[in-house]
Amino acid sequence: MSENVVHLHKHTDPAPVDTAPTVLTVVPDAPPVRPVPLWVRSGHAVKTAVTHERTRSAGRAVVRHGLYTFNGGRIVARRAWDGRTGSRYERMIRAAEAAGNLEAAEEWEERLQRFRAARHHRRMDLLHSPVDAAKGVAVGAGMSVGVLVALGVVLAISTGQVGDVVTPLSATIDFIALLIRIVQVVWGPAVTIGPFLALLALWSVGRKQHAAPQWALPANARSGEGEPITPSIVVKALRDLGVPALARAIKEMGDAGASMLGPITIAGCGVEVDVTLPSGVSTNEVQGKRRKLAENLTRHEHEVFITIPQAARTVRLWIADSGALDEPIGPSPLVTDETMTADYKKGKAPWGQDLRGDTAALSLYQRHLLITGLSNQGKTVALRSLALWLALDRSVEFLIGDLKGVGDWAMFDGLATTLIQGPTDEHVIQVTEMVEGAVDEMNRRIQAPPGTTFPALIVLVDEAQMAFMCPAKDEDKRPYGGSKANSRYFMAVRKIHNQGRAVNVLMWQGTQDPTNENLPKLVREGAHTRASLALGTESQARMALGDKAVDGGAAPNLLRPGLDRGTLVVASDGITIPAGQSSITVRTHYIDDDAATAITDRAKALRDGVTTLHAIDRTEERDPLADIAAVIGDAPRVRTKDVLARLATHNPSAYGEWSFIDLKRVLDDAGAEPYKSDGVMVVSRDRVTRALANRDTEHSASAE
Repeated sequence: MSENVVHLHKHTDPAPVDTAPTVLTVVPDAPPVRPVPLWVRSGHAVKTAVTHERTRSAGRAVVRHGLYTFNGGRIVARRAWDGRTGSRYERMIRAAEAAGNLEAAEEWEERLQRFRAARHHRRMDLLHSPVDAAKGVAVGAGMSVGVLVALGVVLAISTGQVGDVVTPLSATIDFIALLIRIVQVVWGPAVTIGPFLALLALWSVGRKQHAAPQWALPANARSGEGEPITPSIVVKALRDLGVPALARAIKEMGDAGASMLGPITIAGCGVEVDVTLPSGVSTNEVQGKRRKLAENLTRHEHEVFITIPQAARTVRLWIADSGALDEPIGPSPLVTDETMTADYKKGKAPWGQDLRGDTAALSLYQRHLLITGLSNQGKTVALRSLALWLALDRSVEFLIGDLKGVGDWAMFDGLATTLIQGPTDEHVIQVTEMVEGAVDEMNRRIQAPPGTTFPALIVLVDEAQMAFMCPAKDEDKRPYGGSKANSRYFMAVRKIHNQGRAVNVLMWQGTQDPTNENLPKLVREGAHTRASLALGTESQARMALGDKAVDGGAAPNLLRPGLDRGTLVVASDGITIPAGQSSITVRTHYIDDDAATAITDRAKALRDGVTTLHAIDRTEERDPLADIAAVIGDAPRVRTKDVLARLATHNPSAYGEWSFIDLKRVLDDAGAEPYKSDGVMVVSRDRVTRALANRDTEHSASAE
């Protein structure tokens, strides 16, 4: 008989093994080989089933619910142990000592002593309780029987039946027997169901506490967001920060790093804690890992702020409650309190809230202001809210240039002395001349007698980058924009920065996306109050706030564009900043256009009425009578028609549209009326000269 070899060809069809046929090939002259078992062929299917998402989810569910029950039992046992012993108090004492809060540690120690004393009294009472209980039962039973017998006697007397004496007693015995029968019926099912109910209770406790590994928890419970901040969580977050020297130092500390932490205090919608870093770890190493630290604390990056207090080798962590910074802060007091007024010198503008939830108020007295940030982050609203508050001081005067020109400042019409709105080069020229006019007013005030006081003059330019980047030049080829010594806008702003504060002429500017081109260094450093919304880079943050503020932890470049709209990082001595910090983060109130209009209406009611100029009149002041004398010349008389033509040639902008009526009005008012000569109207040189002389004489007499 010939010998055959059976070879199993590898089947590549991924179909299930129960439907995949086995392919056999008969090869002669080879020893027989047994077919491969079915379980070998199904290994790939088993592996696929194990790695399937539904399989993994089912496995996680089994582990999760099993550990819920087991760890729920542990939690209940621990609670019972805490209730019977002083372990809870001991834990609180250790935590208070680790946090450096000795007062809290002493208080918890006193509570522990009181607990132990009360427990001792309870145990001593237990020694006497059996005897007391037996006596109480005996006395109670005797009294109960006596009462029932007495009740039976009364019943027997009432009914005349002697047997009724024991009726109450027998009824009580029957009731007790009924209760015993009920217990006998219920006891069996209760004994059977009781353990399941106990397990269900333990499972419920474990589920509420998420008493299972993170990988086994559901996706919506796996993040840990909102977890309370405790000393152990902070130390663990620092240990896992990826700074080798810090992790090694925490490991070597006998208290596991607890001595690094100051007290964890509630600070507004979060908590605050100072961390003293061990030797060999610098503060910028922690600052540079803000995102990782936030994630270790189960927070988003924008919910953790790191600042540098005065203490050496110390960082101050402010950790927000999860999601708290995404909630609005409420309306401005300017909107809710219609009786509010302002005081430029002594008051502070209610600008918003700091991260602690406290009111953030800014003093505007003799402080130049600069607010910058990316487009559409709330810069105009933040700047306008300060102007709205200050407008409630009737002594304050405003010169406003809005180089966006979409009506954000339209409500100041009738309130501001000058209001220029528009984005063109012509509007930039107008705004530049407005600022130069403020420089002239500043110089006039400076030359006033010593001791003279002046009301505040606020020169406000929104979208100031348009002015710095304007390519237009005047007739002398001087540029309006730029940052050179011949730049008209730049030099006007610099002059106000240099001397305006002393005479209450203040420069407020709002600008986008600060760079050296659209916000020159000398201008941004001339502002006493510098605030920034969200920015793109750290270099822009340094331009907006200065190196000192950024080195101290200010980071407007870490604010979220769009999501943190209206949130400002402020560096100023006009706002209360926590000790040791160089800046403060403020969430400003949002005041919409309708509310802003209502506030300006209240401000207008405080004033006698303001006529707002919407353009700067750049025409020179003309003396029509002197110009008429000039065009007449040496001729004794000139026809009125020729006088009008000569005036139009002399100054087209002033006299190009003049008619005979205009000429006659000026001459009649001066007493040099035109008259007819040879049938035509003429102007006499002698009459005009005499009118000029009489006018000058009258002016001299009035001056004396």
